[in-house]
Amino acid sequence: MIQPFDVLCCPLDAAPLQRAGATWRCPAGHSFDIAREGYIHLLPVQNKRSRDPGDSKEMVAARRRFLNGGHYQPIAAAVARMALAAVPAGGVAACLDAGCGEGYYLRQLAASVPPAVRMSIIGLDISKWAVQAAAKPQRDATWVVGSNANLPVLDATLDRVLCMFGFPVYTEFARVLKPGGVLLQVDAGADHLRELREIIYPTLKADRNTAPPTPAGFRAQSSENLRFKVELTTVEAIADLLLMTPHLFRATPEGRARAAALTALSLTVDVRIATLVRDPDA
Repeated sequence: MIQPFDVLCCPLDAAPLQRAGATWRCPAGHSFDIAREGYIHLLPVQNKRSRDPGDSKEMVAARRRFLNGGHYQPIAAAVARMALAAVPAGGVAACLDAGCGEGYYLRQLAASVPPAVRMSIIGLDISKWAVQAAAKPQRDATWVVGSNANLPVLDATLDRVLCMFGFPVYTEFARVLKPGGVLLQVDAGADHLRELREIIYPTLKADRNTAPPTPAGFRAQSSENLRFKVELTTVEAIADLLLMTPHLFRATPEGRARAAALTALSLTVDVRIATLVRDPDA
């Protein structure tokens, strides 16, 4: 069973938030209304680096179309399996997707939760457009506009944190995870979307052969590489992939023109899924 996550804290003073109707309030009187789409805006204006941070409305729409096409479904299935591992029948768990985008991976996780398990889920993204898109089809979750740099979540209240191609802030992840809680981090591998990158860039950067160091507060549990092929057979799907990634803005004009001329593209998906455990002794 999926249920909302309600152990939130005020982004202004870190005090617990309590819900009263359509508003969340802290003891100091700071209040945050629930938008009609079903999400909460917990990103103070002084913490914004731009007027409209994060993915644009167009990028969110492109990602929604691409992901709903099932192209990354093996990633979603692997992450759901790993997130639910060690949660026993009759168990209770709380999971945050830090940088949830339009909510695809959390929706796939929610659909995989066994009936005997209760999981409260929260999706957070700095883009209001992403959170709006995520909140509409999944009302049994908590959706928040916020920042990984200052998670509006009370200390040691989460069992799982997902970071899907995102921007990890390990000190915050360690703070909100319970001792023994799990961080699942998905990052691009050396060959991820190589065929597209070879088209849009003059040269590719050299691959890094060393594994990243284990961040403070965690111990490495496992690392799994997932590789599969994706066949894009329409101009629209190729355009959506390019728009939903940083590659569109990094590519040269000539590279973008070459990508726009494609009518089909065979791609390698190559990702690394690292499982990091919150160290109880840290």
